[in-house]
Amino acid sequence: MRMSEGVEWAIHSCLNLTWVEPGEAVPAARLAAFYELPAAYLNKQLQALARAGILASTPGPRGGFRLARRPEDITLMDVVAAIEGPEEAFRCEEVLRRGPGEHEGVDYRRRCLVSQSMRRAELAWRRELAAQTLADLRETVERRRPSTPAETRAWFAALRT
Repeated sequence: MRMSEGVEWAIHSCLNLTWVEPGEAVPAARLAAFYELPAAYLNKQLQALARAGILASTPGPRGGFRLARRPEDITLMDVVAAIEGPEEAFRCEEVLRRGPGEHEGVDYRRRCLVSQSMRRAELAWRRELAAQTLADLRETVERRRPSTPAETRAWFAALRT
């Protein structure tokens, strides 16, 4: 399975927003410039996060994006689902139905061992992402590189002037 680059960009942007001052909004262009990303494409990801209730969008000259919920209440799965959608990654096309044997009334999602294995793996992947929050990521980054919050705030503040 391959996720779009928008997932990576969205998680990094959300993580950076954990370090801005409470109530401060950061424009999409500023968030994009932090990693030299295309602003228009990142803005689409930010809008998807806003529709999902992860970010709040503030219009106007001092507007931008900020977290809509506490970092402890935003999981990596929330961000992935906002960007990629809630659909399952594996889609059983019931290929067994085309093979020999009796097929009438068979639920291949339940009978097919391939489908069952893939669904178990996806469930484990989703559980892992749902178990990690932005706060968990923030804590790990701050433990490994304590200067990150101040550097991030300073970088965003320098662009305001």
